[in-house]
Amino acid sequence: MIAILNYGVGNLFSISASLKAVGADVVVTDDKNVIENAKQIVLPGVGAFGDAFKKLSETGLIPVIKNEVKKGKPLLGVCLGMQLLFDKSFEYGCHEGLGFVEGVVDEIQKDLTEPKKIPHMGWNSLDFKKDCPLFKYIKDGDYVYYVHSYYAKNCQKFTAATSFYGIDLTGVVQNENVFGAQFHPEKSGETGLKILKAFCEL
Repeated sequence: MIAILNYGVGNLFSISASLKAVGADVVVTDDKNVIENAKQIVLPGVGAFGDAFKKLSETGLIPVIKNEVKKGKPLLGVCLGMQLLFDKSFEYGCHEGLGFVEGVVDEIQKDLTEPKKIPHMGWNSLDFKKDCPLFKYIKDGDYVYYVHSYYAKNCQKFTAATSFYGIDLTGVVQNENVFGAQFHPEKSGETGLKILKAFCEL
């Protein structure tokens, strides 16, 4: 059973439907006991980093998530959920993150060397940087769907894939049993479903 964390910020229906489409037993929950008994955890997220982290903190689930990760349970952060995995974000100030992946989240616009439309929105290809269990059923160059104005950086050690948009944007990260996808697997067609299928098998 996969626990999708419900903390008031996230595209819960779409990610739940996509996981069910690949055969997963899914529960959308904020219940500590359910999370502890789940096989995997998904941390979704849309909106601003600071607001999302505040809402997650208010659930009291952060110590539970950290304990489950410490025990080796697979965790997947999606979109803003991936950004929350990092040390901190500079979106509208400076906000502490969960600290599962070393690095920071910052504006794409600030680092661009040529004019690009922001947010980075639409289909882009993945450029694999290292082996990752999430890539079990997909290949280098497959396309996924993004919508974001901030991205994770200073995290090369944990970067499994990037997508080029004037600069290399971090697309997938992994630190042992913690995974992050900046794009939306639930909006990425067959490729997204294959990524979710691979996560379900961890």
